[in-house]
Amino acid sequence: MGSTSGENDGTGENGTNGVGRRALIKRSAALGLVSVPAMGFLSACASGGGDDDSGQNEGKTSESNPFGVKKGTKLDVVIFKGGYGDAYAKAWEADFEKKHGVTSVHTGTQEITGKLQPRFNAGNPPDIVDDSGAQQIPIDVLHKNGQLLDLAKVLDAPSVDDPSKKVRDTLIPGTIDAGMQEGKVVALNYIYTVWGLWYSGKLFKDKGWEAPKTWDDFLAICKDAKAQGIGGLAHQGKFPYYINVAIMDLIAKKGGLDAMKAIDNLDPKAFAGSDAATEAIEAIYEVVEKGYLMPGTNGLTHTESQTRWNQYKAAFITSGSWLENEQLKTTPDDFDMKFLPMPVLADSALPFEAIRAGSGEPFIIPSKAKNLPAAQEFMRMMLSRDWATMFAKEANSLTILKDGVDPDVQLRPGTQSTVEASRAAGDDTFRYLYTEWYSEMGTAIENASNELMAKRIQPKEWLKRAQAAVDKQAKDPASKKNRRD
Repeated sequence: MGSTSGENDGTGENGTNGVGRRALIKRSAALGLVSVPAMGFLSACASGGGDDDSGQNEGKTSESNPFGVKKGTKLDVVIFKGGYGDAYAKAWEADFEKKHGVTSVHTGTQEITGKLQPRFNAGNPPDIVDDSGAQQIPIDVLHKNGQLLDLAKVLDAPSVDDPSKKVRDTLIPGTIDAGMQEGKVVALNYIYTVWGLWYSGKLFKDKGWEAPKTWDDFLAICKDAKAQGIGGLAHQGKFPYYINVAIMDLIAKKGGLDAMKAIDNLDPKAFAGSDAATEAIEAIYEVVEKGYLMPGTNGLTHTESQTRWNQYKAAFITSGSWLENEQLKTTPDDFDMKFLPMPVLADSALPFEAIRAGSGEPFIIPSKAKNLPAAQEFMRMMLSRDWATMFAKEANSLTILKDGVDPDVQLRPGTQSTVEASRAAGDDTFRYLYTEWYSEMGTAIENASNELMAKRIQPKEWLKRAQAAVDKQAKDPASKKNRRD
């Protein structure tokens, strides 16, 4: 859903997402798939409450201990064990105990809602949570029910690496925006994620294909692949978050940042009457109509579809940058995984090099966390170079910390290609926020995409349903507090 976010079987992100992936994603993960049940239990927890014993966990503050972490206390950590795994968090926790004398109670799971629902209901949430995957608790729902801590104190605390700087000043510009709700940062989207298409360098070399920069060239490869018994495009059919990566990228690149902002800002012509949206959805549908989809992809989970892609059964797949780590066990050693910015439609406002990039994999601190000092310090240390490097080693991905990875760390081919794509993009990056702001709207658009890819609706109906989701969300008075200029 983001997370979105990276996910494993039975979850799907973002993410992120994704997006998220993963999703993404995100993402990651297929964001919002649990928004209706989540609303019910979170309404219950807003009225419930546990014993407030946070004072027992407060120690003395100092320059090196700005939140007053108390030695001998415990920290309750829940990590979404998806595309990035949870080995990185265990490494963090060991270092945290070494430096602060705080032991961690670690839970690695794909079932974020299932594991945390009873705890939120009882007013006994964990101290820090990686809230990602298809079973993510939507950030907007948590925020509306008063369940999230404002992270301003963490962001304004001195950086671990350079105490003369605030934490927020050490981060890649714009990366904290995805965690904002009504002007407050309530989620830290920790991983620097790029979204787009992926392909095998080995397959392309064997077939003599060049990575396409235009949509026409993309379709030509899909056509050739089909003629050779290979799918053109694979997508994670059971989690339509992923095909929305392609759809939304095409809209943003065709219509520019204004087309993207129109969707986030709930414009009455965000989809209906938008030339960019019309051309984008028609381009995607052409892949469906001409039979360029990998056979069976509509009925597969993300990992099932991705594994078949690893078996050279499709030329392309959509995902976020968690993909390489998520597929480590099924990717052949000589596969040579590569990231590709979304090829452009004719007369696009943004260049081919432009990519959807930003932060994914939201970490939250519940407002009723029992060990708030340790939770806040843990998050501050996440934004140190040591911990960012630990993450890169264990999860094969980058974080939102500027220059946050030791240059001696060896990156895998797919991750290296995302670094190169980010450099090539420069300032030509974009990122939607509606998936974080409006989970119900995001789910409605994903559902329409699912129908489109299965040929149960046509592009005009997709545009109608997507606009209806925007219009419904715009009627919520709280929506006026979220705005992109």
